[in-house]
Amino acid sequence: MILSFYLARRFLRMFARVFFIFFGILLLIDMLDQIRRFSDDSIGILRALELALLHVPSSLYTILPLILILAAIALFLGLARSSELVVMRGAGRAGLRILAAPAIAALLLGMVIVAVLNPIVAATSNRYDALSSRLANGTSQVLSVSGTGLWLRQGDDEGQTVIRADRANANGTVLTGVTVLTFNTEGQLATRIAARTARLMPGEWQLTDAKRWTMDERVPEASARISGTLTLPSDLTPDTIRDGFRAPSDIPIWELPAYIRGLETAGFQAREHRVWFQSELSLPVFLAAMVLIAAGFTMRHARLGNTGNKVLLALLVGFGVFFLRSFAQVLGENGQLPVVLAAWIPPLAAVLASLGLLLHLEDG
Repeated sequence: MILSFYLARRFLRMFARVFFIFFGILLLIDMLDQIRRFSDDSIGILRALELALLHVPSSLYTILPLILILAAIALFLGLARSSELVVMRGAGRAGLRILAAPAIAALLLGMVIVAVLNPIVAATSNRYDALSSRLANGTSQVLSVSGTGLWLRQGDDEGQTVIRADRANANGTVLTGVTVLTFNTEGQLATRIAARTARLMPGEWQLTDAKRWTMDERVPEASARISGTLTLPSDLTPDTIRDGFRAPSDIPIWELPAYIRGLETAGFQAREHRVWFQSELSLPVFLAAMVLIAAGFTMRHARLGNTGNKVLLALLVGFGVFFLRSFAQVLGENGQLPVVLAAWIPPLAAVLASLGLLLHLEDG
């Protein structure tokens, strides 16, 4: 047990070391990129640092499996060069028992990452998107989906308009069960419109079976007007509505099931979000698979030679499995693979293949 805790502790320290090295490198690169991207706005060093600190976590989260395999390779090389592996084997401990502690540590680390780091990355990504969008064009997200329906927002020089709908078509251009609230420049409610449907046309919404209330009247119902068709000016387009969807990575995993239900209730396709959710659940297994892959090529005595080739081969296999997982996610989002298979097959296949390699090397 003491030896297992020792190996797990060394692995976590190595992971933290590699993680912060990548964090520093990516932070410097991202700061330069933010300064270049917003050069017209003349942002200062502090604002560029703020944007980089908000953007780097999502980049690190994406490459976490690669960081982990580098940490595992460094761990096993260190154990081999210090002859600790030889001592452990001489004491009668099998290779798979030596490997169990780092693999379990990676599995538990993955659970903590999904439960704690995922919401943090989602929050920083949302904050970064809001700040960068405000700096780029002065606008922010125009669409929101919740369990109460679909919400759209648009604005002009005369004020803001909020549109709520019970359901929508696939691209959000045809709404049903519509309520429109318009606000003046002082933020006061000016009019309320209830309509059966709303269809987005170039430059306007076309409302059918609409009833309009003027809220500055003492008795709004007395001045209400019913129209078979009604037009509402709009600067929205199908592209801006589609871009308003939150990316799956921008939603904390604890909120993702409710967001998926809201999307489907509003009539939208949530397959991409389902694939992401299952992929996050399988991430701990995938991280453990990276440790097994690293061990399969580098958990040998340093005197056997070919260390550089084995490290290179471990990296190539790790990168290959990483991109295979991404490719399977794309197939799942396109509907060419079932959601569960797209998310779970790559990590499980990597675990089984690496275990087979380790058993072959250990037992011949």
